[in-house]
Amino acid sequence: MATRIRLRRLGAKKKPTYRFIATDSRMPRDGRFVEILGHYNPIAKPALVKIDETKMMYWFDQGAEPSDTVMTLLKQVGFLKKYETKKKGGDISGMILAETITERPKKRKSKKGIKTEA
Repeated sequence: MATRIRLRRLGAKKKPTYRFIATDSRMPRDGRFVEILGHYNPIAKPALVKIDETKMMYWFDQGAEPSDTVMTLLKQVGFLKKYETKKKGGDISGMILAETITERPKKRKSKKGIKTEA
């Protein structure tokens, strides 16, 4: 079984919240899963991320591969740095994960047809 760590969408229309889950890679996004590993709320400002570190480290040790989005969120929170330090045998007792992340600014659309002359 190829295990993936991915996001499962919850919440109402236009008000999503997500769970980090461990699942078989063949299952659909909101289908059957093995275990809940944390929560992500992008609507809150700043966005909230809550991860169960012991469960997440267990699944990483078992060879579970995170999706691209999960990888980005784990980097921003600081989990990947902590996991790499643990794998190398370093001290992780002082490392604390962030519970909020900063979102990148929205791209602005350029106005078409307006030329600026110098």
